[in-house]
Amino acid sequence: MNKIFLSSFLLGASLFANEGYEVYKKNCKSCHVEIMSEKEVMAKLSKMKAPPMIEVSARLKENIKTKDEEDDVDRHLFILFVKDYIMHPNLDFSMCHAGALEKFGTMPSMKEQITKKEAHAVAVWLYDRYENIEFK
Repeated sequence: MNKIFLSSFLLGASLFANEGYEVYKKNCKSCHVEIMSEKEVMAKLSKMKAPPMIEVSARLKENIKTKDEEDDVDRHLFILFVKDYIMHPNLDFSMCHAGALEKFGTMPSMKEQITKKEAHAVAVWLYDRYENIEFK
């Protein structure tokens, strides 16, 4: 019974991650490159429209931390923040480096382009995609 539950859970998580990646490709990729190194960012900065997603994920994970021992708490807060921020971006809540804000400004709201379900899917994807991958 536990194997069936675990298999169903993993399949559901995998499908949700795939959905998040599809949302990224459709709505985010035109501005946010999926992955590149810091060195590549510096070399291509003048042509970039927004920070790469790996940097966005890393920056948020640096800033959204609790003292709770459960990793799921940080993940949950990350997802909640991303879901809200992409619908209602605000300079006061931005976690970008000052240089990134100066270069790119605040992202436009996506509330007319994506549904709440899609916002959730891309937020989950953004967290999970870059788990254990460093931006360096």
